[in-house]
Amino acid sequence: MDLERLFYPRSIAVIGASTTLSGGKLPYYHILKISGYRGKLYPVNPARDEIDGQRVYHSVDELPGDIDLAIVSAPAKAVLDVMKKAADKGIKFVHFFTSGFGEIGNKDLEQGLLKIARESSTRIVGPNCIGVYCSESRVSFDPTVNQNIPGSVAFFGQSGGVTSNFTRVAKARNVGVNKAVSYGNQIDLRVHDYIDYFADDNDIGVIAGYIEDVKDGHSFIQSLKKAASKKPVFILKGGMTNKGADAARSHTGAVSGEYSIFSAAVRQSGGILVDTFEDLVNAVMLATGRKKPEGPRVGFIAAGGGASVTFADIASLGGLRIPELQEDTRTTIAGLVSDVNTSTKNPVDLGAFGFNFGIVSRAMEALDKDRNIDVIIPYFSIDFIAVFQKKQMKTGPDMICNTAMHMSKPVAVVLSMLAEDNIDIAKARIEISKVFRSAGIPVYHTIQDVVFSIKKYLEYRHILSRLKA
Repeated sequence: MDLERLFYPRSIAVIGASTTLSGGKLPYYHILKISGYRGKLYPVNPARDEIDGQRVYHSVDELPGDIDLAIVSAPAKAVLDVMKKAADKGIKFVHFFTSGFGEIGNKDLEQGLLKIARESSTRIVGPNCIGVYCSESRVSFDPTVNQNIPGSVAFFGQSGGVTSNFTRVAKARNVGVNKAVSYGNQIDLRVHDYIDYFADDNDIGVIAGYIEDVKDGHSFIQSLKKAASKKPVFILKGGMTNKGADAARSHTGAVSGEYSIFSAAVRQSGGILVDTFEDLVNAVMLATGRKKPEGPRVGFIAAGGGASVTFADIASLGGLRIPELQEDTRTTIAGLVSDVNTSTKNPVDLGAFGFNFGIVSRAMEALDKDRNIDVIIPYFSIDFIAVFQKKQMKTGPDMICNTAMHMSKPVAVVLSMLAEDNIDIAKARIEISKVFRSAGIPVYHTIQDVVFSIKKYLEYRHILSRLKA
């Protein structure tokens, strides 16, 4: 399926274009203008003659030919007429933001739209979805998520809210989203069509998605196998439980099926399942890091025995290994600290010296030379640094980044923050996170998050070796 003109449309018609940014529907015309869409833009509204000085077309019939994408916010009762006229005009793709279809039991309306699509060359996105995002073409459903760099992540989501949330969190964490699509009820274009397109897109290195149901199981499995043989595909399944499946049915009309069957099929096909939205974002962040884990042997650096013990427990339960360090590694680290309240074993407890970015960076260098270590995880307490080590906040994170850049092994940082009611500490974590993320270093809030992400990425590496065997 060639979706090039969906993500790179040369012209867009907004049918049901609103005159303001307010109201009960997404103001796509204004969003596209704000986002900097550079193609031809045609607003359609039978009740208006102009919007912001631009001519408004009263009907699809009045539009010029050769339109790549129509975004429809018209009421459900009008969509069949809109679809028929769009097909007659030869519009390549029609995205229906409009709801009121299978999710409320109105299957006949969906079948009416689909019949028109099958009798023409016009394809349907949705209905009941927020549509497409492409960083390069500046097509967007939310101007706040636009990024200056194309990025390497593609996202497909059956839920508009989850899709929007992913793009927003990705921007906040400096995870570059290249393309995204919210596909809703998927009556025509289905999830496997988007996976196929993303798999063949050389600008995309990681695929992530949220699925409530699959319409064509065989095609989905084949598409997932193809994509997973080229790049990681992380999937969050909506409707894992009976209650979740009921919610999915009223959300997009999805019939979720047995999660055990779905999960087995995804794993067999190379997809990586996650349990929560936060896990999805965290796994993608690690997969887009400059350097990625090649094995499960982790070296942990912290200030304090409690954090070290906690890490040892969580990492071991998560299937990671905490090997003994080589003797020369321990000797090097011992030369950085005193022998009071410190430990050069793995996990490494630097005691109070662990609040010194310079000493932590030198300990990282020592672990990088250790042949028993695959991944290095420095742990920082923002609460302590923001209060007692303010002088380091401008130079310390850069020191860690410079060290990591010259190392051969990947680094994933944990920035712990406990004082949730302290704005200054929150600001410190935001600023330090920005520095690390700009350097391509994954940053996590908790030990659990980093352990889970490493585990999932290594799961993908294992699956990839099986798929290529």
